Amino acid sequence: MTESQNQQDTARPTMGRAFLSAFNRANLPSLKTQFIFWSVTAFGIVLDLWTKSAVFNWLLKQEGYRYSIIDGFLHLVLTENEGAAFGIAGGQTVFLIIISAVALIIVIGVFLFGASKQKLMNISLALFTAGICGNLYDRIFNDGLVRDFIDVVYWPGRHWPAFNLADSMLCIGIALMIISGLFTTEHSVQKHAEPQK
Repeated sequence: MTESQNQQDTARPTMGRAFLSAFNRANLPSLKTQFIFWSVTAFGIVLDLWTKSAVFNWLLKQEGYRYSIIDGFLHLVLTENEGAAFGIAGGQTVFLIIISAVALIIVIGVFLFGASKQKLMNISLALFTAGICGNLYDRIFNDGLVRDFIDVVYWPGRHWPAFNLADSMLCIGIALMIISGLFTTEHSVQKHAEPQK
């Protein structure tokens, strides 16, 4: 063996140790925070996929594949969406799968390495993760079609595009993130103001 090969062989374990050491030193969330995050995520995914399956199987037995919960306002319908929100990028399944996978990696990365101490922010990230996973599952295993079943009439004769629980979790996640951001801003403003007194 040459001297350069010996140097490479000794460098490999050192690089591996350096990576593990850097990973261990990373400011990862506490076990309690991770437990809450992964529990909310798992519950959200299971709830989304179960409701899609249960409602679709039930609606297939209903006349017109439709059921009114509150007449003129809230209905259950059987709809499949080949695009993203509001039918954007319809039929571009591979593109939407890639976008969803990238978004999923980013959200989990923000949770693991963003060092957020706010419970509200971490719950919002968990809801994002569950929502992305729920719809990503449909895109991969349901021929690129996302199952939607909630139909809201927001004005007589006008319907909001049908949605599902994964979509709801994404919207709630955004709302919680905004609220969390407002509280963080207020807290930091108060913190900076205290020394001036």
